[in-house]
Amino acid sequence: MMLNQGEIKVGVLVQINDEPYMVIKTDHNKTAQRRAVLKTKLKNLVNGNILEKSFQQGEKIEEAETETKVANYQYKTETEALFMDNKTFEQSSLLLEQIGDKIKYLKEGTDVDILYFQNQPVSLRLPIKMALKVISAPPGVRGNSAGSVTKTVELETGAKINVPMFIDEGETIIINTDSGEYVGRE
Repeated sequence: MMLNQGEIKVGVLVQINDEPYMVIKTDHNKTAQRRAVLKTKLKNLVNGNILEKSFQQGEKIEEAETETKVANYQYKTETEALFMDNKTFEQSSLLLEQIGDKIKYLKEGTDVDILYFQNQPVSLRLPIKMALKVISAPPGVRGNSAGSVTKTVELETGAKINVPMFIDEGETIIINTDSGEYVGRE
């Protein structure tokens, strides 16, 4: 299916030179007596490269035909993460470069959406909110508590995030996987 300029938005998947790209940024530019131009930043889902591309008014681009399958995260090696399809029990893997920072929030046994392009896994989508256990937290410090005071804790996946001072080691907290921020306690 072809997309016109108005349908190209952040998060949309497009196909350029037989490779899938995700739109990560858009900027509409319209000057007097000129046609509207859409400037975009696109991330290649196969190799992670960033491409900047402009679209003129009336120009169309092909939407990437992808398939999403639910899979269970098994474990990671030095170079890749392994998943098992929840329906067929087939194993698949994604390179850690394809996963990027999302690996910080993946814990074994978590169900994720794996995005397939031409029957090859190219990306994954985590649940927006995930519950993770705090394994290391410095004690809260008394003193200047005007405003929001935070401290850095380590989660069971190895991720380090800022949380309010009252969070202690051993607690399970909710993390927004898009922003990497603390949301609340479980």
